[in-house]
Amino acid sequence: MTTKNTFKSFLASWHLPWVIFTLLVFFGLIKLSLWQFDRSADKQQRLANIEMLSKQQALDLNFVLSDVNGKTEMLNDIPVVLNGTFNNQYKFLVDNQTHQGKLGYRVLQVFTDEKSNKSVLVNLGWIQGSIDRNFIPSVNDINGSQRMVGNIRIIEQGIVLTEEQLSHDSWPQRIQQIDIKKISQLINIKLLPFVVFLDKKEHIGYTKNWQPVVMPPEKHTGYALQWLTLAIAWLSLMIWASYKTYRSKD
Repeated sequence: MTTKNTFKSFLASWHLPWVIFTLLVFFGLIKLSLWQFDRSADKQQRLANIEMLSKQQALDLNFVLSDVNGKTEMLNDIPVVLNGTFNNQYKFLVDNQTHQGKLGYRVLQVFTDEKSNKSVLVNLGWIQGSIDRNFIPSVNDINGSQRMVGNIRIIEQGIVLTEEQLSHDSWPQRIQQIDIKKISQLINIKLLPFVVFLDKKEHIGYTKNWQPVVMPPEKHTGYALQWLTLAIAWLSLMIWASYKTYRSKD
């Protein structure tokens, strides 16, 4: 039998379910690879945008809001000036936040900007917690009119295994993630659809150790190459296994 005929016979020996399964896994891995490449490109674009915005003067929140025509996604990372007062009744602690190997929380507090007459969550920084889950750190009141500079951050919702239930029972309120809509309903105050992260130079608040981009583009590229390698390895393995099975029947 010629090599050409052998190859045709080999292809004909493939069972349809086996082919479908092989291709489903292969294209699934390719899709994951492309998704990570897209994430890398998005992160690179965002870092470039942050670098550009860092050279611009912070603008009053009222002016920024009036200039976007409701397109909230355009506001991400823009530096803004807040003028107003904190609502000391409503304070939130974002759980499972670490700093230098220590467990703690991100402190969020409701702030009302006087010029825009809008309320927004302000990230005041990191505060140390305890392995004792019954311990809730105290958060100091911030009284009087304040003028602060920060950056707008659009919060991406993470994967939630169980729906979080918020209540008025205790303050500050410990939360697993920032769900602005749910927080707004809890306190009966309409909040802007983003959080303002205070500039690291601001004296108000706690440890400001945040990074706008936690996972760098290079890491996403690395993951993309890993998925691509797995896809090629999977397809090669399936072809090899099928060929070995075919040869064993001769």
